[in-house]
Amino acid sequence: MIRVGTGQLGSRFGRVAAIAVGRATDTGYTEAAHTVGRFRCFVGLAEQVARTHEPRYDVTALKEELKMHRIQVLSKQFNLDSEAGQQVGVTLFPTAGSQAYDRPPLIKDRSDYERLHKWSIDDPAGFWAEIAKDFFWSKKWDDNHHTYNFDMRKGRIECNWFKGGKTNITYNCLDRWVASGHGNQLCFIWEGNDLGHERVMTYQQVLNDVCRVANWLRAQGVKKGDCVTIYLPMICELPIAMLACARIGAVHSVVFAGFSADALAQRIQDCKSKLLFTSSAVNRGPKRVDLKHIVDDAISIAERNGYKGVKRVLVYEKSALPREQTPWVAGRDVWWRDEIPNRPEFCSPEWMDAEDPLFMLYTSGSTGQPKGVLHTTGGYMVQTGTANKYVFDLRPGDVYWCTADCGWITGHTFLTYGPLLNGASCVLFGSTPAYPDPGRCWNMIEKYKVRVFYTAPTLLRSLMQFGDKWVTAHDRSSLRILGTVGEPINPHAWNWFNEVVGEKRCPIVDTWWQTETGAAMITPLPYAWATKPGSATLPFFGVQPVILNDKGEELQGACEGILAIKKPWPSIMRTVYGDHERFEKTYFSAFKGYYFTGDGCRRDEDGYYWITGRVDDVINVSGHRVGTAEVESALTSHPQCAEAAVIGTPHNIKGEAVYAYVTMLSESDCTPAMKKELVEIVKRQIGSFAIPDCIHWAPGLPKTRSGKIMRRILRKIATGAYDELGDTSTLAEPGVVDTLISMKGK
Repeated sequence: MIRVGTGQLGSRFGRVAAIAVGRATDTGYTEAAHTVGRFRCFVGLAEQVARTHEPRYDVTALKEELKMHRIQVLSKQFNLDSEAGQQVGVTLFPTAGSQAYDRPPLIKDRSDYERLHKWSIDDPAGFWAEIAKDFFWSKKWDDNHHTYNFDMRKGRIECNWFKGGKTNITYNCLDRWVASGHGNQLCFIWEGNDLGHERVMTYQQVLNDVCRVANWLRAQGVKKGDCVTIYLPMICELPIAMLACARIGAVHSVVFAGFSADALAQRIQDCKSKLLFTSSAVNRGPKRVDLKHIVDDAISIAERNGYKGVKRVLVYEKSALPREQTPWVAGRDVWWRDEIPNRPEFCSPEWMDAEDPLFMLYTSGSTGQPKGVLHTTGGYMVQTGTANKYVFDLRPGDVYWCTADCGWITGHTFLTYGPLLNGASCVLFGSTPAYPDPGRCWNMIEKYKVRVFYTAPTLLRSLMQFGDKWVTAHDRSSLRILGTVGEPINPHAWNWFNEVVGEKRCPIVDTWWQTETGAAMITPLPYAWATKPGSATLPFFGVQPVILNDKGEELQGACEGILAIKKPWPSIMRTVYGDHERFEKTYFSAFKGYYFTGDGCRRDEDGYYWITGRVDDVINVSGHRVGTAEVESALTSHPQCAEAAVIGTPHNIKGEAVYAYVTMLSESDCTPAMKKELVEIVKRQIGSFAIPDCIHWAPGLPKTRSGKIMRRILRKIATGAYDELGDTSTLAEPGVVDTLISMKGK
């Protein structure tokens, strides 16, 4: 039987649907879909069949049920009694019952959460099987669908979820919403580099374009399992290209359109890409980036290195560089505008095994060779959809803005797949947050009535420097939930986000997760419990974090040590593409039987988790373990300090010394007296052992375009290893490196 919509709906509507589209098999679905011509006629056909074959079904009621939110609140669905749980910490947002929130939250309190979390830990296979029923599967998973091994001593590291099941993530992201009457709802709200450059797309329009691109891919010979590289700016066509690949079972590899030709070539070679998406160029703020030129160079580099597999490049024309000025390779390059619009609007989805690859995403490795983190279909879909729903209390039609680029995991999970699995209207932004002025983000929140705003602490700190007036000049009354991602947020930025942006009425979900985890792992759930500035608070459903000492022993109660995960969760990465040995060595060799996160962590007396920074970012000063995030938080608590980045440098006596790069609000604040003030703050908040040996004034920090601080470069500058800086072309502002070198010692 085909399941459609909610678990309760599947048993009734599924029978009608099966008759409407043919047998519940891949062949039956495809044949019936082609007979219908377009799958969006699905509901209408179901009506007709119901009248002739299933007269006892109330079709009107079925259609209304289709419009219902597909995942019921678990505490209601499974009839778990809820008791008011005692709140801990300082409540810094309204309670669920206050007038500041306009609807009941999905998880209403900590007691509700704890019952569900306990179930997810005690019976993970059963818990996630119930969740998975709320998604569409062309074939249900096996009864014994979940197996795993986290201990290298027992054999190969592996993890399986929903084994035996078949699904397609794009059907769950798009077709279901169109079939249930939401085709005219906004799917993407896009704003480009320049003011007034806007575009909207409905779910029906996105589905049509996804099918057109998918049909084009099939016409190029791309098939299930083939890798496609996507090197596009933040335009609607970027997530559309991702979804088109997933539609036919191709594995997409999105490379952030800011990486250099060398970096792009390295990724093309590693995944053996056959086809590449790009655009002619893009404007970012006042600068033009010639993407097609970079692509040409990257393919040439790959060919010189022995890989000649890229046979087609599909180019989207942007006004930044018109087609007549775009470099071109005849016979290989084709224009999007010439190839896509005339393709058919229906493309039957490839039904994928739950453990079939969905995408790979390259992340930095300690060896300098990027790791191709591979995620699979079923587990990623289920946990991503569920995490988006509960972390942001997300419902169909909510206007949701995640500021991440699709070149990073946040843009996959919390901008493309997750929101669309929940029927949200997603804001896409194709510029920089302070262009043409620092009010750009707040203007967009006012214009589009954004309900959920999810961004990086780096972005917040950069906008804080311009003052509150840029924020308060715009109406932010539509906001209900705020979120942060990418790094621990210091209390100063947290409080500004809460008080100025959110007006003390929007909960902040400070999420901790990784490219490797696929979805949020430790996070508040809005309105369910009190938060503390800088803490990610409690683990999400199915996540069992532990804190280990250096010997790999689990610590209990309030403690500090190394964060590890004891059991698998559905969205965990399955391997490093082409190098499973590296996967095992990186994540499972340090502590046998645990997934090693690489992060340090503190658990307080209330059970809340605080990420203290990467383990390799923990500085050992005379035997004291000093977390870089902790020192950075102390420095940025000074009202004149905009940002700080702390690293460790070799010291003959202490072993390591604290070295701090500090950005002040004004250049006039960069004085010896200010250095003394900053030293006193660190001494007061942490202790004399954490005082920086050096404070290096930094008008700017070396960051990727997503906002990640490149600490590797900071270490090289601090130690004078300028000839080892490596490729700096991927930085948002490459010139900042020379500036920092010139400022050393001042």
